[in-house]
Amino acid sequence: MAQKTDIFRYFRFRRILVPLILGFAVSFYFLFWDGESQSIRAGLSEIEWSKGALVWLLAAVGLMVIRDIGYILRLRVLTDKQLSWKQCFQVIMLWEFASAISPGAIGGTAAAVVIMAQEKLKTGMTTAVVLITSFLDEMYYMVMTPIAFWAVGGTTLFPDFADASFKSLINTGNLRMLFWSGYLFLLVWTIFLAFALFITPNISRKIIRFVVSFPLLRRFKAKAFAFSDDLFTASNEFKQKPISFWVKSGAATALTWTARFLVINCLIQLLNHVDASEHWVIFGKQLVMWILLMIAITPGGSGIAELIFPAFMGPYIPTKKISRQLSVLWRMITYYPYILMGVVVLPYWMRRVGLERRLNAIRLKKNRPKSDDV
Repeated sequence: MAQKTDIFRYFRFRRILVPLILGFAVSFYFLFWDGESQSIRAGLSEIEWSKGALVWLLAAVGLMVIRDIGYILRLRVLTDKQLSWKQCFQVIMLWEFASAISPGAIGGTAAAVVIMAQEKLKTGMTTAVVLITSFLDEMYYMVMTPIAFWAVGGTTLFPDFADASFKSLINTGNLRMLFWSGYLFLLVWTIFLAFALFITPNISRKIIRFVVSFPLLRRFKAKAFAFSDDLFTASNEFKQKPISFWVKSGAATALTWTARFLVINCLIQLLNHVDASEHWVIFGKQLVMWILLMIAITPGGSGIAELIFPAFMGPYIPTKKISRQLSVLWRMITYYPYILMGVVVLPYWMRRVGLERRLNAIRLKKNRPKSDDV
């Protein structure tokens, strides 16, 4: 019953409320209390809401739909079509929901394992699918980041904090060091996953178990042993898959992440026409932003995402006021819908997998009077 009760731990009302409060607080500040009267009216009046602008806005929304379709397609491929389209849709929505209400450093991976466990996949597939999904995501980032830096040439992808009052703490140099440290960590982790999943699974399992044999790390022994077994199982499941399998899953991954990052490009194009070369810069800046959101301590990067957006994208937006409001629009398109969809999908999913019935049974058992009291 542990995995079943874990579901309710991940989707507690408090965990949903915290990111909403943080995000709305920053959004309220940007929209109503930025020190300038009539900020919304003044900001919106500076945007020319032509048919072209509306097309770019719809394109941004459409890219998020494409992103989700890519996720669903990939899950169908990775599960060998054991999950129906409906199941894949519900799992992806709940997976994104869990990511939206979890700190960036944790993400929705742990919740995804628990969610997938309720779908009654064949033995070993649940964790294997989540691990391979993580590997594909990291691979995309490892490949696209150097491509983006090459494509922009000498243009910097890091913002200038010269005008910020907190520049002694956050400046371009510190941010550059933080980014490359994060990238190096992910690179090492991705290489390790590649070896553990496809090249030397048995040796990798032994290395993990050897590392946690040291006195300072023994408290992690149980979890490390379980993780090493999961890696070994995932390797057995996916190591012999044909090339076509990896082409499909890789293409779906590339579609998903590219669509996600192109949303900001569309929003900026809505305000200001930019050249193709500048679109590469905007795309590359989002790769840098992603590292910052990954290590964010707030659920889903709430508050932090809205704050760093103007610093990165400000040069492509007419005024600081509009850049702040555009950051709110960006989050309204890419973040808050997943909280809404999660709240809507969760009860239907619980009913389908039988969790609602089991939860009611547990409640009835707890409320049942003891025989001594009768």
